[in-house]
Amino acid sequence: MCDEPHLLRSFGRRRGRNPTPRQAHLLDSLLPELLLPEAAEPLSPHAIFPGMRELWMEIGFGGGEHLAAQAAAHPDIGFIGCEPFRDGVVKLLSAVEEHKLNNIRLWADDARPLMERMPDACLSRLYLLFPDPWPKARHHKRRIVNPRMLDAAARLLRPGGEWRIVTDHAEYAEWILLHLTRDNRFEWMANNADDFTQPPDDWVITRYQQKAQAEGRAPLFLFFRRR
Repeated sequence: MCDEPHLLRSFGRRRGRNPTPRQAHLLDSLLPELLLPEAAEPLSPHAIFPGMRELWMEIGFGGGEHLAAQAAAHPDIGFIGCEPFRDGVVKLLSAVEEHKLNNIRLWADDARPLMERMPDACLSRLYLLFPDPWPKARHHKRRIVNPRMLDAAARLLRPGGEWRIVTDHAEYAEWILLHLTRDNRFEWMANNADDFTQPPDDWVITRYQQKAQAEGRAPLFLFFRRR
């Protein structure tokens, strides 16, 4: 899917503030139990989530609020969360421990190498929420919505599966629509303007969204179905 090294790199800080003793304990004890194996062989979702009805995946889960809420609401679905930044990982670990969630597995790195190891048509839903818009033109090559990611999503989503993308950056929304509406493997699910300005019934408002809205940035909900 992606053979250029710079396209497999997550730009930004992987480490933030030093963890508290409790957070350090979670990183040392709970994280190894939830981490997906790093071996190069294909990944078997059925082995990781035996008996689970479907597999959903969130790329870049931030603080993990959305992922934890979805996992709690759907205990019969397996969730893979990808996040390269330690601060976000430790926040999700806290939620997993607090709510005793047993249907989440983590990939604490860039999602794209993991996606290469996953079998065809294994996902029923893929989330990409508030990805970095990289607004400067010279940085557009860093945007995660690109032809290679479309190839990966199209391969991994089963027919009828959903790719849910949310952004609060208007120009990036145009970029996303330009790429996906030109790709006949995906169908834009909006029927009218309200469909991409109103959240779905199961939407989880995160702290990031609250901050963005306080600064005047409204989310746009761009949902696509795999044909």
